[in-house]
Amino acid sequence: MKNIMIVATGGTIAGVGEIGKSASYQAGEINIDEIIQSIPAINHIAHLSAVQYMNVDSNEMSPARWVQLANYLNELLVREDIDGIVVTHGTDTLDETAYFLNLTLRTYKPVIITGAMRPATAASADGPMNLYQAVALACHEEALGHGVMAVFSDTIYSGRDIQKVNNFKTDAFDKKDFGCLGYMRDDQAYFFARAFKKHTLQSEFSQQPLTSLPKVGIAYYYAGAGSEVLETLAKDCKGIVIAGSGSGNYSKEWIEKVGALSKKGIIIVRSSRVGHGIVFESPVFDEEKQTVPSNTLSPQKARVLLMLALSVTKETEKIREIFNVY
Repeated sequence: MKNIMIVATGGTIAGVGEIGKSASYQAGEINIDEIIQSIPAINHIAHLSAVQYMNVDSNEMSPARWVQLANYLNELLVREDIDGIVVTHGTDTLDETAYFLNLTLRTYKPVIITGAMRPATAASADGPMNLYQAVALACHEEALGHGVMAVFSDTIYSGRDIQKVNNFKTDAFDKKDFGCLGYMRDDQAYFFARAFKKHTLQSEFSQQPLTSLPKVGIAYYYAGAGSEVLETLAKDCKGIVIAGSGSGNYSKEWIEKVGALSKKGIIIVRSSRVGHGIVFESPVFDEEKQTVPSNTLSPQKARVLLMLALSVTKETEKIREIFNVY
């Protein structure tokens, strides 16, 4: 059997509420050892070790905690006695953490992230099965080299493309237009696709020491939105991601403000508040190519990539290329 390390960070999978109910609970309360004990069969598929690295609601995750977590995982991944890692995490920001780790871990070993929509005290809690299947996937030979993956509701997702699409159902995640990587059936993994964008050992961000990240904010555009939000963010941020309408669009007032800020050296990425699709170059909304299109990344994932990009370059054209390959 493979040697799998579980690194727990909290979230709903470790949540506690009224016995039997799935609402009104406190995330990040139960220790990972208690969760493992509730899944006896998990010890039949791997030699497990576990560490409660942190125990927080995923809304308490931050760039500083991402850096700490990535550095810790990189230390574990060089150990010969660890074949793979499973990270437990809250679902609200799981997609952001998964993408950050996908770009910063120096390994081809399987790293799987999972969580739950129901707390551990709920009837039919989904956390135990998700954790069981995440460990099983980490043991699978075909899991090597896919980058960071996520397992949720019998489905395998890439860390780049996973996105939370439902805040209520246990089947809360999707991969937008591209489909999943595969499926889990109990402890068996079935792959049908793979990620083609750069990740892990292919990523330039995994090859440099991580200490801190430049600050990047997100500005949400809506009909009639004033451009002062861009000015406010620019006072404290090295970069701004715009969650625009449609294909990353916004008003003439915003176009003028974006142009002025880009001339001051603020890197601005155009993304979309729409859940599906792609943001391309736009001769209408960015005639002078002063912004960087986000490609298929959601605003929150575009922010992750922009922070990492700004840690290596301040050149718009270089960052544009980074958004094309990651």
